[in-house]
Amino acid sequence: MTSVDEPARPHGNGRLRDAARTRAEILDVATLEFARVGYAGARVDDIAARTSTTKRMIYYYFGGKERLFTAVLERAYGVIREAEQQLDVEHLDPVAAIRRLAELTFDHHEQHPDFIRLVSIENIHEAEHIAASEKLGRIGSPALDVIGRILASGRESGLFTAEVDAVDLHAMISSFCFFRVANRHTFGALFGRDLVDPAQREHYRAMLGDMVIAYLTAERTAD
Repeated sequence: MTSVDEPARPHGNGRLRDAARTRAEILDVATLEFARVGYAGARVDDIAARTSTTKRMIYYYFGGKERLFTAVLERAYGVIREAEQQLDVEHLDPVAAIRRLAELTFDHHEQHPDFIRLVSIENIHEAEHIAASEKLGRIGSPALDVIGRILASGRESGLFTAEVDAVDLHAMISSFCFFRVANRHTFGALFGRDLVDPAQREHYRAMLGDMVIAYLTAERTAD
């Protein structure tokens, strides 16, 4: 692809601030557009039209639609990874710590429905953008380290009996939180129940924690 020259801009810190604002605005609009119409349906022209910048600047900063979508995914995953890094459960007992971790995922997925849509879209594309992203390959999940420590503490104290690793438990927690947001409309149409009804929020939030803890602490007979 032919390189795109950056239009003339102020020098120094003002230029850096302006570039950061421009990139952030493009990512904000692109997030909404990709979440709304998917990767295949999104057009750089439409994204540019909804910003205060130009298509030329989008290509300058991101190099095209594919890299723009990857940048959107990187930022979306970065938000939840930052929340996981800030989670402080070291002072809690294993049961309370696991419940708090589950609540963090529950809250994040509810508050970021565009994240759910973006992940669903990326799964349609078999995670090709994530696989190609060096940044996402390094970002990992701080929650896995936290879960691992909690599981070890719970087993050592005799509270946890399940033979499960951090990735399995992460999948268990994420599956409920993801389904609740991603399948809200189809579930509601089929069963007449809104999974994100504010009146039922605390019920589902507590149910998630109860399910996870019940699984981890259930009595198990030896083979």
